[in-house]
Amino acid sequence: MTAQTKKRSPVESGDAAIGTALVGFVSNNEDLGPIVRHAFESGRPEALFHNLRGIAKRKEVEIEELCRLHYEEFILAVDELRGVLVDADELKGALSGENLRLQEVASALLLKLDELLELYAVNKNVGEALATLKICLQVTSLCQACNRDIAQGKFHTVLKTLELIEKDHLQNIPLKLLKNVVQKKIPMMKLYIEKEVSGEFNEWLVYIRKFAMEIGQASIRQASLDRQKDERMRAWQREAEECSRGGFDEHAYALDLEYIDEESTLEFDLTPVYRAYNIHISLGLGDKFREYYYSNRLMQLNLDMQISTTQPFLESHQHFLAQVAGFFIVENRVLRTAEGLLSESQVDTMWETSISKVTSFLEEQFARMDAANHHLLVKDYVSLLAATMKKYGYQVTSLLEVLDKNRDRYHELLVSDCRKQIQGVFAKDSYERMVIDKENEYNMNVAACQLEPIHAVPDLPYVAPFSSSVPSACRIIRSFIEDLVSYLSYGVVVNSYDVVKGYLDKLLIEVLNDGLLKLIHNGSLEIAQLVQIAGNIAILERSCDMFLLHAAQLCGLPKRLLGKPHSGLTARAVLKASQNAAFNGLITSANSRIDEFMLLLTSIDWTTEETPEHANDYMNEVLIYLDMVVSTAQQILPREALFKVISGSLSHISDSIITVLLSDRVKRLSINAVVGIDIDLKQLEEFAEDRFHTTGLSALKKETNFKDCLVEIRQLTNLLLSNHAESFMNAVIREKSYASLDHKKVAIICDKFRDAPDSLFGSLSSRNMVQSARKKSLDVLKRRLKDFS
Repeated sequence: MTAQTKKRSPVESGDAAIGTALVGFVSNNEDLGPIVRHAFESGRPEALFHNLRGIAKRKEVEIEELCRLHYEEFILAVDELRGVLVDADELKGALSGENLRLQEVASALLLKLDELLELYAVNKNVGEALATLKICLQVTSLCQACNRDIAQGKFHTVLKTLELIEKDHLQNIPLKLLKNVVQKKIPMMKLYIEKEVSGEFNEWLVYIRKFAMEIGQASIRQASLDRQKDERMRAWQREAEECSRGGFDEHAYALDLEYIDEESTLEFDLTPVYRAYNIHISLGLGDKFREYYYSNRLMQLNLDMQISTTQPFLESHQHFLAQVAGFFIVENRVLRTAEGLLSESQVDTMWETSISKVTSFLEEQFARMDAANHHLLVKDYVSLLAATMKKYGYQVTSLLEVLDKNRDRYHELLVSDCRKQIQGVFAKDSYERMVIDKENEYNMNVAACQLEPIHAVPDLPYVAPFSSSVPSACRIIRSFIEDLVSYLSYGVVVNSYDVVKGYLDKLLIEVLNDGLLKLIHNGSLEIAQLVQIAGNIAILERSCDMFLLHAAQLCGLPKRLLGKPHSGLTARAVLKASQNAAFNGLITSANSRIDEFMLLLTSIDWTTEETPEHANDYMNEVLIYLDMVVSTAQQILPREALFKVISGSLSHISDSIITVLLSDRVKRLSINAVVGIDIDLKQLEEFAEDRFHTTGLSALKKETNFKDCLVEIRQLTNLLLSNHAESFMNAVIREKSYASLDHKKVAIICDKFRDAPDSLFGSLSSRNMVQSARKKSLDVLKRRLKDFS
């Protein structure tokens, strides 16, 4: 193909392109469709045909060339094929002979095959009969098993068997009569089973309602034991904390195995419920049984909520609350174990309904109670009920709120009881120092109430500084604290100490302090009794810290927190003020008694001409009485109070004498009467000086002493007996010697004073009608006083 390419027209160029493409597609064994379509679309099919003929010629040439190359091999192949044909003819003849022999043998076998087919038909009929008998036998066996299980009460097994018969055997029973009997008996057996389990469940309803109270009581009793265990543990913890402050105690943290015990609960049988529920589910009656269970239990709950009015609530409240607790403990167990029988919403609805009735009924009963101990008994059981039900997951806030709402009511009743007890204690007390002869009496009345700082028992008999009402009142107050803490415990109040402290303050102020003030202001007590009451108040005032410590310990408050500022009781300051009132009442009573003795002043002859040698009678009585007051008060009262009482009495004596001298009962006053008063004063001053030192009051180092309380009457007496009475008008001398005298009082008394006796022959006495220096001095004083006024 080396010839030169000639110049071609465009048509020839297109035909050449088709040919080239066609050759390439044929060489590559590709699809010629695109070329054919292109040729027809371009309107040159002749060029396509022409090229195809050219390709065919070239292929023929190639075939001829191939045949020339492989001619000898082809001849050999043909010879081999002819040899194969000869062998095939021989094989055909052999096969024909074998076929004839096979047909001769097969004729006998065909006869035997017919006999075999007949036997197969018989075997099929027998098999079908056996299958029918087998099905019937299985069904009857299952029916017998149902009868046996029903007789034994195995209802769940019976239902499983019936379900098996219905699903797997009933439709396959070939005998119509047997099938009809089985179909008729299955519903009857299911109905029988339903009635049986329903009867057992109804019996369980009766049983569980009777047994619910025991269940509730056992659970509440367990809650009480748990509470006691917790209280013991807290007490041990407080003791351990105290020991840790004083030093490590290896026994403080010892494990006590005595109180390690598993929780004991009263078991109850729910088998009839589970059985009835499962049977009804198997029967397809689960919803019906759920409704039946809920309605019956709700009806029982309504019956349990009906309180008998024939029995007092105090006697029936435990049975009533235990019945409620037992009911809901059972329902909680059913909710947790009988899956799907009860819903949480149903149990919550029943609980909310019943607890609403319980709370309203409790509020009504609390309002009717008139005894604090009854209130506390019911409260304790209600709090145990709350603790029990909380353990089972029930909401008990409303129960605790009822107790908190009635807290003030309980406090009123408790205070009322304490007021009666304290009034009775005060009424029975003789207000004499308590004499203790036995050690157990000391422990009960002194050590137990912590009334003495020394814990060792002193020598017996022991004369206490208080009367019998003090330990009795302390026991009443401690009992008040314990009852109040018991009421507040396990309630909604978190910080019970502050509440107890407030109520304790009210008790001490409104009951104890008011009772003491009534005694003080009663006016019927002797001076020794008032002295003892004042001493009792001092001890009770000091006991306030002990009361507060006792409350803190019961509330679980650490002792270290009590030392904070403003943590004490207001009642302590109130009792301190009442103690001052007792001192004032003691002074008033002593002065009142002294006034009775001072009435004897009216029997004195104020114009006597005889010079007295002894003190007047009234002064002897006064001194005897003051000695009794000092000896009594010295043993009980603090020295400050003793000083206040004695100084008040001495001041009152001084004032009383001056008051008598100023009164209209004394018209004239002689020098001998003044001498008598001077003798009285000297005895009184000697008594005051002696008692001021013997009682230890001098150690107080006060600016004044007992004699200073008599300074006014002493200065007046000195003035009347002085030969220089006119010096009273000298400011310097008056400030030094007569500073306590009032010039108006001096003027009145001087007008009554006569140096010479007012007798008919007084001018003829030994004084020889000559005015004494004293008389002249007094006359000068009288004139100056008149001029001064």
